[in-house]
Amino acid sequence: MIENTINATHAIVSLDVPLPGIIWGWMITLNMWAKSIGTGVVMVGAYLLYKYKKEDIKNLRWLMPVISFVALNVFLLFTLLDLHQPLRMVNIFFHPHFTSAITVGAWMATIFTGIMTVMAVIGLFGEYPYLIGTNKITKLARENGQLYDKLLPFAILLAIPVTLYTAIIMAEASARELWQAPGEMAQMMLAAFMAGSATLLLFSKEWSNDVKQRLSMILITAVSVSFILYMGEYFFSFKSSEAEATLAFIHLGGSYSLEFWFAMIVGFIAPIFILKNGIKEENFTLIRTAALMALIGLYFAKDVWLKIPQMIPLS
Repeated sequence: MIENTINATHAIVSLDVPLPGIIWGWMITLNMWAKSIGTGVVMVGAYLLYKYKKEDIKNLRWLMPVISFVALNVFLLFTLLDLHQPLRMVNIFFHPHFTSAITVGAWMATIFTGIMTVMAVIGLFGEYPYLIGTNKITKLARENGQLYDKLLPFAILLAIPVTLYTAIIMAEASARELWQAPGEMAQMMLAAFMAGSATLLLFSKEWSNDVKQRLSMILITAVSVSFILYMGEYFFSFKSSEAEATLAFIHLGGSYSLEFWFAMIVGFIAPIFILKNGIKEENFTLIRTAALMALIGLYFAKDVWLKIPQMIPLS
């Protein structure tokens, strides 16, 4: 909508018109979900490496960085694809402005991915030398086994801000009150512990029962606390008209009500009871089922959290 024109400069002054519909869609949901897996497996996996012997956590030394590397590259790929001008991404590295959370986050995620690459090569080729025809990389991987241990603390240090910085970016959208909740920082961290422990449980077949039980306890704790926070955020903590209008999309009868409660039941409520029985009976088929359900539910919970604030016009 044109407000007026300036004849001397031929400049056009226009009024801001809110974009209709959802701008950040499934790509950003997948972005956040993959990031939670990529950072979570490192935080949870590092804890297991420090606590247990190699025999109890067979293959974790290479499995952890490989899973993280794949998930982080999915995260970075869909971040890039969602940009309207993806080639401008290079400016973050060649002309960085470190006052921007996006710039700082991109640098941290890139460095983190680089560390995971080195750790994956050391762990994978050191364990399975027959994967390649030459012994050069294998020899290098074995000789740098200590480098893996030196890089691990830096990986943990970077995993925490990488998983949290999305909440900081969302908080900069001042007109989206649901994204302003202080609880979102906690939700990002809990999502990482959920995704990390659930993913590792899916690969834990050859691990000791004690490790599986410990992972199950991490998962059930993260799921329970996250569910309580969701209930608080979505039903009890907001009083403003903008927040109430946003949350109407998930209340009974709202357009996102079905997806929200599907996420809560499949990803949070059901896994709590399944994990409780699985831990008590040491039934690891039940535990892995709950882990898979938690990953599915987490995706849809993030999808609802991302989309419903965009349904409210900014005008």
